[in-house]
Order: sequence, then structure tokens, then C-alpha cells
Amino acid sequence: MNPSRFRFGLFEFTDATRELRREGRLIRLQSQPAQVLSCLLARSGQVVSREELRQAVWGQETHVDFDRGLNFCIAQIRSALDDDSSTPRFVRTIPKRGYQFIAPVETITDPAQPTDAAAKIRTPVANPLWLTGAFVLLLAIAFSAGYAIRSSQHPKPSPILAIARFDNETGDPSMTRFSDGLTDTLVEQLTTLSHQCYRVIGNAGILRLPRSQRDLTAIANTLHAEYIVLGQVQTNGAQTRILAHLIRLPDQTHLWVARLDRSSADPLSQELDSAQSIAAQFSPRIIRDSSGTPLPPFPNR
Repeated sequence: MNPSRFRFGLFEFTDATRELRREGRLIRLQSQPAQVLSCLLARSGQVVSREELRQAVWGQETHVDFDRGLNFCIAQIRSALDDDSSTPRFVRTIPKRGYQFIAPVETITDPAQPTDAAAKIRTPVANPLWLTGAFVLLLAIAFSAGYAIRSSQHPKPSPILAIARFDNETGDPSMTRFSDGLTDTLVEQLTTLSHQCYRVIGNAGILRLPRSQRDLTAIANTLHAEYIVLGQVQTNGAQTRILAHLIRLPDQTHLWVARLDRSSADPLSQELDSAQSIAAQFSPRIIRDSSGTPLPPFPNR
């Protein structure tokens, strides 16, 4: 199997097409000089006689001014390679004998193409680009499958419900004990009814700030909360009114409002009952909304 390409220095010569390139750029070389260069490269390091070059390029029966023609070919080769006969780097003249290609040459042999008959029975070789694409696709599928498995093994964390301190808006400082007790009892009730579908935070300092200093955006960012309960304790004539708001964060959308009117005679006795009522209304709505299920509309009151 004969070499099909030769590399030397910055040059590459393709034997089949007689093309000479320097760093990929085609160097113009006429047919006969290209044939002479091919002969010299094929026998690099050896002295090729002028008679051998004549037979290889012009043949036995060609009657030409051989000496002038060969001298022209060598001159063209040296010009293309930017070589100098006095200090040669590629082609050296051996007086009265011939020429020698003296630069190191790397020979590159391309695989022989199969004959038509062999091609019919030989298993086709897959295109490397196709194999690369198939390999990348398989990696993508494997990664997706692995991610899905990991996701199923590590499901999305349950949403966080923050419960802010209920505000005492009655004007009676003694009712602060009731509003604080109601807050703590509601934390307990919602935790009980969560069934691990959401997590409850009620003791963070940012949730104990007075209403004038409360920042829902800061609460959402600090606690990573997706829901919050805000509440007020108010006076409604002879009764105590309790308002509780279930809000989705960070868009601050109201999902539900619970309103309870209780006797003012003994409000502390109403803590558990009020907290249970609010939790019973809020818990199923938190679970439903966090799962992406639409909530029913507010009833007309």
C-alpha cells in the first residue's frame, strides 16, 4: 500500500492529486514538477538519479530536451518550497548523480477503498459523526433518566407556611395575651393538620414584629415561605372579632379569609376553639393550592 500523503515542515503533499499545501493553503505547482516532487518524497533520504526521474516523468519513448525540462522542474519545486540550492533545506543536488530530498518526511497512508464486490458484502462502517451524535443522545437520555430517578427519590420540599403574630387592634393591652395565645395555638393546630404536606414556622423573630414593621417580601425571602397567615383581634360591639388571612407569597394573593365573632366575656377560653376553626379552613386550601389544584371561589357573605 503506497503512501497517499507526505508531510514535511509546514507542507503537505497529496500524491493522488499532486497537490502541495503550506499550512492548508494550496501552492500552485505544474504537473511535471509535481511528479518529480512525488518521486523525491517517495524515496526521501535517498539519491534519485536524473535517469530515474526521466523515466518516471517522461517515459522511455518521449523525446524532449530532458536536461532543460528536469532543471525547470527542480527550480519550480525549490520556488514552491522557498528552498535555496546553495543552502538547501529540502532538495539537495548531488553533482553528476541526481537529487535527494533531505528534510524529514512523515508518510500518511489512507485506508484503501473497497472494490465494488467487497463493498456489497462488507458491513458498512458507521459514520463517526453519526456515532458521536448517537453517543451524545444516549448520554442525554441517561442523564434525564438519572435526573428523573433522583427527583423521585428526592421530591420537592414541602412548602413553608409562616404564621405572623396576631395584631391586637382592640385598644386594650390586656387582649395582647389573647392574641399571642391564639397565634401559638394556631401554629400547633396547623402543624397537626399539615399531614407533612407543608411545614409551619411561627417562632421566627421576623414574624413577631409589629404590623407597621412587617415586610412580607422579606419574610418570603428570609424564611423561603410560600404562604403566610396574618391575623387581627378587633372589638365588634360586645364581641371580639378575629380576622385571619391566608396569603400566597411572594405575589401576596389572598387565598382565604376567616372571620370569627366570639363573646368578649371570657376571650381566653375561646383560643382553642378559634384556632381549630381557622386551621380547619386554611389547611386543606394550602394543601390544594400547593399541588396546583384550583381553589373554590370565595363564598358570598
